[in-house]
Amino acid sequence: MTRFTFIFATLLFACIAQAQEVPSPLVTARFHHVHLNTVDPEAAIEFYTAKFKAERQKFAGMLDAVWTGDSWLLFTKVNTPPPSDTVSGIWHIGWGAEDMKTVYQKQLDSGTKFHTPITDISGMTGGVENSGSFLYAYVDGPDHALIEINTARHHDFGHVHMFSADPIATGEWYMKHLGVKARLQKNARTYRNVQNAPSAFMTANHVSMIVYPIEYLKTAGVPAFKDRTELAPTRGRVIDHLGFAVDNLEMTVAQMKAAGVKVTAEPRSAGPIKFAFIEGPDQVAIELIEDKTPQPAKLPN
Repeated sequence: MTRFTFIFATLLFACIAQAQEVPSPLVTARFHHVHLNTVDPEAAIEFYTAKFKAERQKFAGMLDAVWTGDSWLLFTKVNTPPPSDTVSGIWHIGWGAEDMKTVYQKQLDSGTKFHTPITDISGMTGGVENSGSFLYAYVDGPDHALIEINTARHHDFGHVHMFSADPIATGEWYMKHLGVKARLQKNARTYRNVQNAPSAFMTANHVSMIVYPIEYLKTAGVPAFKDRTELAPTRGRVIDHLGFAVDNLEMTVAQMKAAGVKVTAEPRSAGPIKFAFIEGPDQVAIELIEDKTPQPAKLPN
């Protein structure tokens, strides 16, 4: 097992005293979706709905997709396997598990392949090291998308884990431009000789967005990042972009432009929805979507 397998915990930031508020955000956006590229959308939908708390639904009455509780997984079919090495600003997505050992064994019994086996990082969350209070594992998902399951009080889709050259500035950017809540850990921090802070812990709806410094990739010795000096654009990769819902797309895009945000695709319509694209920190593609279609009911516990 490499040092790269020793990672984060969502609870890590719960006690961080350095809460930061940015006054008057441009908008208060809602986390809407994760968009993935896949060579086989049907197989990907079958995988996510069989392995995690998720169900098949029609997005906007048009596209087969995965509904995870109050957000979507959307898929674009590609002809060749999309890049999945860890070099971009989006690292992985994750679900919770109330009983991690039982969930892990059930996944193994169902044939799930793991990139990283069940691992104890209790000391990282303030618990006793190797006490079993916090466990995680990485599933090797469709097209080698990295999917975490970790100890939690729920088994919902719960987080997106990211990287940044400047996590503090990134957290402030999302607070200012998308209205997310955030806590910022400004001091450097390491765990098992791998640097995981400065960092940002953001929340939009029920989804956590955790941002680690680019130094994590360097100190963990990630092979794909060895000769790189910056993060790769997310477009075209297995996790292509993140989507945030806004109430008025045209007004939001105009505000973004006035604030100096890079708009990479102007507003357009597709059936009952409107969408545009902006570029976030570290070349993370972000879709702004005006989606007033009826949403499926939340999944039962």
